[in-house]
Amino acid sequence: MSTTHPSAAPPVRGVIADDERLMRDQLKARLSEVWPELQIVGEAKNGLEAVDLVAEHHPDVVFLDIRMPGLSGVDAARRIAQLPAPEDDDDEWSLPEIVFITAYDQYAIEAFEQGVADYVLKPAERERLGVTVTRIQQRLALRGTDDEPPAPHMQQLLHKLSAKLNPAGTPPVLKWIQATVGQAIQMIPIEDVLFFISDEKYTRVQTATIEALIRKPIKELVDEIDPDLFWQIHRSTLVNTHCIAGVTRDLRGRQIVSIKGSNEKLEVSRSYTHLFKGM
Repeated sequence: MSTTHPSAAPPVRGVIADDERLMRDQLKARLSEVWPELQIVGEAKNGLEAVDLVAEHHPDVVFLDIRMPGLSGVDAARRIAQLPAPEDDDDEWSLPEIVFITAYDQYAIEAFEQGVADYVLKPAERERLGVTVTRIQQRLALRGTDDEPPAPHMQQLLHKLSAKLNPAGTPPVLKWIQATVGQAIQMIPIEDVLFFISDEKYTRVQTATIEALIRKPIKELVDEIDPDLFWQIHRSTLVNTHCIAGVTRDLRGRQIVSIKGSNEKLEVSRSYTHLFKGM
């Protein structure tokens, strides 16, 4: 008589990004000690390579050096947050857990110590790394369950960290949207916008009285809009927090946002459901 065994859980996969080879090797060695089940599926020496590796492998966790040439770890994380789901995925894939690797940096450490993100100080010490690994393992185990804790508002965290670490390169916050309405160009105050929704070519700008189109994609708008005013609830959707009337669930269990003064219903994708935990 044959015995049926439950299929083993898929391995947890990770990507490491650091421009110093010795630091990558050291972190990988420490991780093999405190998390031997973790499979490192890619190593990057800069932020661009890190984004490409995440797009290719869709790992569960990414270790990003904050300061790398070309594209910092913070900016790489912002791009990772905008990556599309795999084509063979019936549902949107969950964003990977982000762990920042940093030498001592006061602004970063203050943010991380408040519990809004995980970090590892260089050089990675086994005991401190073990604390981070335990937290990640707990969050991964609870993903998709009713016990999943509220996650940090990563969009806000990354925006603020980027401004602190690179103030000269931080784009100004948008105050107006220049959009096409019919045959005319109209200046729309940003606070009047109810939501933005993108398709492949255009982004729809919706106010209480105007529907307009712009060519700027959501992944660019995210970097230019006040993250406290607009929340990203889907890779293609930004919503004005002042205009949220309520959040309900449909028959499939998906969160649906209702907008004040509009009949529009906006779906919240899996990666952003934490925004409305407890609401």
